[in-house]
Parts: sequence; C-alpha cells; structure tokens
Amino acid sequence: MASMKHRDSLSVMNLFNEIAPRYNNLNDLLSFGLHRLWKKRLLKLLNPSLGEKWLDLCCGTGDMSIALARLVGTQGSVLGVDFSFKQLELAEKRSSIHSIESISWMQADILENGLPSNSFDGAVMAYGLRNLIDPEEGFKEIRRLLKPSARAGILDFNHTIDGSLSSSFQKCYLRKIVVPTASILGLKAQYSYLEESLKTFPVGSVQEKMAMKVGFHKAKYKTIAAGQMGILLLS
Repeated sequence: MASMKHRDSLSVMNLFNEIAPRYNNLNDLLSFGLHRLWKKRLLKLLNPSLGEKWLDLCCGTGDMSIALARLVGTQGSVLGVDFSFKQLELAEKRSSIHSIESISWMQADILENGLPSNSFDGAVMAYGLRNLIDPEEGFKEIRRLLKPSARAGILDFNHTIDGSLSSSFQKCYLRKIVVPTASILGLKAQYSYLEESLKTFPVGSVQEKMAMKVGFHKAKYKTIAAGQMGILLLS
C-alpha cells in the first residue's frame, strides 16, 4: 500500500503503480494467503459497528475498505485513501463488482490530505506505516482525523530483534522466498525494498510511545504470526 511523505514520492508511487495488477495475487502467494486472516483479526479487535464512519489509510486495492464497508453497513461509510492511482483504480473496480456503494476513494498523500479534523469513528492502516519517512507524523495525522472517542489499528511487519530466531526467519523469508518469487514475475526491484524498509522501522514499544506522544490515550502493540507481524491498537 502506498503511503505519504516518502523519501522519493515519485519513485514510490511508480513502484506501487507498477505492481498494482499483480498486487493481490502476489500478496496471497507470498503470505500463503495468511494476510487475509491477519486483516480479519485486526478488524475483529477494532469491532467496527453499523453506521460508523471509517478511514482506510494506504488502502491499496481495497481489501480492508471492502471488509469495513460490510461491517458498517449502508448506514455507515468508508473512505479509502492511497497515493497510487493504479491501486485505487483496482480498488474501485473491486467495490463495484461487489456492489458496495458506501465506499469512496481518494488519491492523496495522507499526511497532506486536506480532510477535516475529528471526522472519523475509526481508522485502519495495513502495511503502510513502514513506508513513511516519519511514522510519528503518521500517528499525529491519524489522531487529528479521528473523533475523540475513536479507535485505530495498524497492521505491518514486526521489526524483529537482530540475532533472534524471529529475525533470522524473517530475513530468510524475505531473501529466499519473497524476492526470488517476485523476481520470477519481473518485480525484483519492487520487492527488494522490504528488508531495507524494516531496518529503520520502529519496534513495537517505540510505536506505542510515538502514538501516546501525539495524543492517543491508549496504545497497545501485539505480535502475531510467530512474531513476524505486529498489530498496534490505538484509542
């Protein structure tokens, strides 16, 4: 999912535009379909309700947006925001196929989105935080967009501790499975960035502190998938 204020916005937008047609199939292949279960787990923890107004940041091709729309019903609404227009085109087609009319789509750098403050009951971000040049600014913007009583959830890779079994497995997975598989499809460059992006990605405890610093009252990070992924719950 493309996100905001990148180190090189144009190149990142081009990256996600290039992989858009194969993005869903590759995610299924590279995660053995488990990314869908992790997203469902995040939504179960957040428990969106009928009639609520939700925001899906770095929405990609719309997995979370579509799932959210089904949970909030026709009385509610979902706004999916992404930097990549190619991903958004696919997201809109998918929602049309499923006849979901409660979703709207917006192409924007989500740190400069122009949306009004205190507008949403909840927000999700799946695999977008890691791409930000400043995650703390991302937390700050999410806090601004949410109503005082709202909640948010962020799903992403977990920054494992160097030398740990989890770290060794993660590196092996990225180097021996992700990059070679993507290379077969001509997407080596697009997926080689994953390991590098994790090097500067804050660990869970730091994410909690960042979120509290910008105004969230509660921040709880939990690892899933044997420590390979992490969910940050905010309220």
